Amino acid sequence: MGNAFFGYVGISDVVDIIATSILIYYALLLIRGTRAVQILTGILVLVALLGIANLFHLYLLGTLLRLIVVGAAVTIPIVFQPELRRALEQIGRGGIFQMRSDVAKPRWARTEDRVVAVLARAAYLLSRVRRGALIVIEQQSALKEYCESGTILHADLSEELLLMIFMRSSPLHDGAAIVREGHVEAAGCVLPLAEQLPGNSRIGTRHRAALGLSEQTDAVVIVISEQTGNVSIARNGRLSRPIEDEERLRKMLLAVTRPPRQPRRRNDFIAHLRLRLRAQRREGQPRAS
Repeated sequence: MGNAFFGYVGISDVVDIIATSILIYYALLLIRGTRAVQILTGILVLVALLGIANLFHLYLLGTLLRLIVVGAAVTIPIVFQPELRRALEQIGRGGIFQMRSDVAKPRWARTEDRVVAVLARAAYLLSRVRRGALIVIEQQSALKEYCESGTILHADLSEELLLMIFMRSSPLHDGAAIVREGHVEAAGCVLPLAEQLPGNSRIGTRHRAALGLSEQTDAVVIVISEQTGNVSIARNGRLSRPIEDEERLRKMLLAVTRPPRQPRRRNDFIAHLRLRLRAQRREGQPRAS
């Protein structure tokens, strides 16, 4: 019986099943925690009802459900536009298939990161005087289109510069400041608003803009509330709870941001396999006596 089974199933079939399983796994990771889960659940319920209608020969109900399912399939690219954009962007920068070999070395151990220290200090100086602010830290996703919506500065990052940008009398204080590799690339930038809000919370436009950008890119956004002075971080479409002190903010930023000028492909899947193969070859070589 075993020989008969392998007569029908070949190596290509096994590879096909494994590759499809991996693809489905990463697709589920991309939509986890988003509204896509509820929408897909609704579509699956409609498909199940359609199967039941066909099973019991309910022709009128089956025809109606078939039209609904076809209409839902046509609108999927429109409804899932943020999720599809995020998925294609992650595939483009190789973020999905990265091997996180640096998990054992948390990024908050980089205590000498000047950029993060300046950002944390400036955020709490703004918080004390109740000045609303949006500070965007660019990661791998390019933010050129958002920089062009504001005023290009390309100035060295400093606490004084950020305080001047977000002064109430400054023409740039209503927009966001975008930080790239230790420079304030632009200020007064317009960010996209979030399409969905966390739970039933009512948040202001500044927090919605922070969530909106973090939904569409991998940027980390520091948001300071003008009403309460609370400091939060928006990342991956989620908003953190208010961060109590400057030291905790600094550690959180070090944990969620990438080190500057780090090679982008050092820890990817192919490089990881190459290192493993080289190590095995070295172990297999005879040692000189």
